[in-house]
Amino acid sequence: MSGKQRTIVFYLLISLLSISACTQEKDEAIRFGLESAPVTLDPRFSTDAASYRITRLIYRSLVDFDDNFQFIPDLADWEMLAPQHYRFTLGNKGRQFHHGERLIADDVKATYDYVLDINNASPHRGSIAVIKSIDVIDEDTVDFILQHPDPLFPGRLVIGILPAALIDSGHPFNRQPVGSGPMALQEWPNDGDLSLIRLDDKQVLKMITVKDPTVRILKLLRGELDILQGDIPREMIRWLEEQDKTQIEKAQGDTFTYMGFNMADPVTSQLPVRQAIAHAINRDEIIEYVMDNTARKAGAMLPPEHWSGNAELTGVEFDPEESKRLLKVAGYDELKPLQIIYKTSNNPFRVRLATIIQYQLKQVGIEVDVRSYDWGTFYGDIKAGRFQMYSLSWVGLKIPDIFRYAFHSTSLPPNGANRGRFKDATADTMIEAAESKQDLGEQARLYQDLQAYLHEQLPYIPLWYEDNILVTAKDISGYTLASDGNYDGLLTVNRE
Repeated sequence: MSGKQRTIVFYLLISLLSISACTQEKDEAIRFGLESAPVTLDPRFSTDAASYRITRLIYRSLVDFDDNFQFIPDLADWEMLAPQHYRFTLGNKGRQFHHGERLIADDVKATYDYVLDINNASPHRGSIAVIKSIDVIDEDTVDFILQHPDPLFPGRLVIGILPAALIDSGHPFNRQPVGSGPMALQEWPNDGDLSLIRLDDKQVLKMITVKDPTVRILKLLRGELDILQGDIPREMIRWLEEQDKTQIEKAQGDTFTYMGFNMADPVTSQLPVRQAIAHAINRDEIIEYVMDNTARKAGAMLPPEHWSGNAELTGVEFDPEESKRLLKVAGYDELKPLQIIYKTSNNPFRVRLATIIQYQLKQVGIEVDVRSYDWGTFYGDIKAGRFQMYSLSWVGLKIPDIFRYAFHSTSLPPNGANRGRFKDATADTMIEAAESKQDLGEQARLYQDLQAYLHEQLPYIPLWYEDNILVTAKDISGYTLASDGNYDGLLTVNRE
């Protein structure tokens, strides 16, 4: 269905609703519409956006980040006793688990020991592999001994802390989370819906999964949902701005959307093929006409305002003639066209983007077979390497350890998120060299060089950073958008 057709259908549905809508009795809960349900509420395994954003509310971590991408204390302060020795001292805030036990240093050690155990296959193991040992000094103090100096080390300790006794007993945190965060799970009656309770005032927040974005908007207009964040059909934003029942807020975001490739595939492993695809994508046209200018072009994973971002990179520019030349270099022409399978989720907007990219690539002679799947199947295929080409987004990127996690040859799943099976000795060396520097300025320079190299090799095609869009009912206030699209606004939101 085209964007224009979707708009017409939407307006027809609105007309029907205006005729048949009945007065609905609102419960006291604030209802938040989700695009997809969380996969797990265990922070040792959460990697999808919904899981990350919800577990952040349930658990507390040792360290957090401010708006300038600098790490700051959360549960603990720290001091570097030596280049390979960090001491963390727990404060008083956030020290009570939801089941009543006090959070102590043993819980910190148990959480990180579990992630470090290769047998547990945590996808976050690679990001903290620098840890050599963890020593509990007393209930409030824990020491981390490193394999080698790492000035970014505090920023790696963002995994939510779990109770040691429940870890030992094999407690199912994925469905029954027990953290010490400002919210606790109230109930999770089915895969799509769950309820959280805000502990300071007992406000209930219902997270309701509605996969179709148009249906989510309709439910908001009917009073069945109160808050929508992200994944708003762009053709409907301006219309919503004129409605009496809704209010809209927009903010620049740093969610990084990209095209990924399987580097183990005989076709997409060829650099000229990836370059040809990149030059065939007209990002300016998509951002202006499809996304209604609610995104900005990306040249690397980290935005240019990040302290280690590379502001000189803006991505591969649209150049269809260069794309055709590169296809010939790779051995493709009209008699032997390049054929690619492109996987995406069945989210209508993502399917629409994929269809537009399919059309753009067809103009240079690339035949694209778009295949869309429900989120669980799609994400499972990507993690398992069952793809040639796909598109996804990274959310919540704070420190450049993401490059080891996503591109180092030792970070193949399940030991990391190198889902494209990118194995490049030069990239490995550059990652390791940047990690070894003690001076952050020197680290920043090396990471900028690394991003330039990745831009040349194109294991990812950087597409854009998506803006954050919030739509709420008129009686909702106090929700603040974050640049990474987290759900922290639920900690302060209220119904007037």
